[in-house]
Amino acid sequence: MSISRYQTTDRMSRVVVHEKTIYLCGQVAKDDTADIKGQTATTLEKIEELLHSVDSDKTRLLSVTIYLADMDLFKEMNEVWDAWVTPGAPPARACVEARMARPELLVEMSVIAAK
Repeated sequence: MSISRYQTTDRMSRVVVHEKTIYLCGQVAKDDTADIKGQTATTLEKIEELLHSVDSDKTRLLSVTIYLADMDLFKEMNEVWDAWVTPGAPPARACVEARMARPELLVEMSVIAAK
């Protein structure tokens, strides 16, 4: 059984690869002062960067859980998501409202992908 951990701190790893499955820690926006569309876009950029760092990409997404600070942001977040997701290869997905770690954060995404 092969487990590799990347960008690891005492608290967590940003990426864990088990066999051919990739797990990303929760990803948030690069700029937490942006609106929901901006935060969603930069969160998705970070996801792509992390997947590329372990030789994968968004076409290999298996599951994404999206946490929104307010479900009233759902429509605008989906506008960015729908433009980003690979046609014909959408992952299984859940979206829930959740209290964020910091009040500025509007969205967080947890990702599982294939190698």
